[in-house]
Amino acid sequence: MKLLRVGPAGAERPALLDQNGTLRDLSALVDDIDGGLLGDASALDRVRAAAGAGVLPALDATGLRIGPPVGRIGKVVCIGLNYHGHAAEVGAQTPAEPVVFLKAPDTVVGPDDTVLVPRGSVKTDWEVELAVVIGRTARYLETDEEALSHVAGYALAHDVSEREFQIERGGTWDKGKNCETFNPLGPWLVTADEVPDPQDLGLKLWVNGELKQDGHTSDQIFPVAEVVRYVSRFMTLYPGDIINTGTPAGVAMGQPEPKPYLRAGDVVELEIEGLGRQRQELKSA
Repeated sequence: MKLLRVGPAGAERPALLDQNGTLRDLSALVDDIDGGLLGDASALDRVRAAAGAGVLPALDATGLRIGPPVGRIGKVVCIGLNYHGHAAEVGAQTPAEPVVFLKAPDTVVGPDDTVLVPRGSVKTDWEVELAVVIGRTARYLETDEEALSHVAGYALAHDVSEREFQIERGGTWDKGKNCETFNPLGPWLVTADEVPDPQDLGLKLWVNGELKQDGHTSDQIFPVAEVVRYVSRFMTLYPGDIINTGTPAGVAMGQPEPKPYLRAGDVVELEIEGLGRQRQELKSA
């Protein structure tokens, strides 16, 4: 299934995109697409049954905003330097273990919402990423198979970053990762049964129509299953939590000088095979 949330920010309604590309209203069946739904197998079965029976009312998608596909996110866990190509382009050693940091849930916005360039920023950067959405409470997972069984689905994420704040201003990466609007997510949550191999997905990102990133999840240093298993050793993962699994080569930081960092007025578009496409116009905060 392709699950999504549509409507004004803060007042989104749950919806489903059917196999014919028609938007269907789920609000009579479920309150929201969130951890409560994703952790309830019987509720998800009811949604599947209604979708299969063709009884869900259609929604007019004209002018309808698409919000983040998951509401009430508990935490956003991110994995840094997780592609061989990206680590090489920025001159970093291949990590021996996953690099883990957090983004505040309030950085998450819809896939086509405006991204704000922070005041004083000169190094705002782009990062297309595969996001994992957790569907079962995960603690101390032992095997890759067990880890994947705790995944509800996958989504497209844009891990926007401010490199000066992240690297040059002291402390951890938090200052460069948690600026408002810095995590567009969606358009859909694609359930795990429709993504048989998360290591077989292409990722692309364009800036002002120019292809900048053209990667593949097979280049991940730590595959999705290993990431979920690893993170579960250090924190409990709950239904509705998000893990951004890293970005492939092609970010601005990895380019020759002068590095083409983002400015107000730029347009970023990104996609992952089967997970949809995003488009954001950048404006000044």
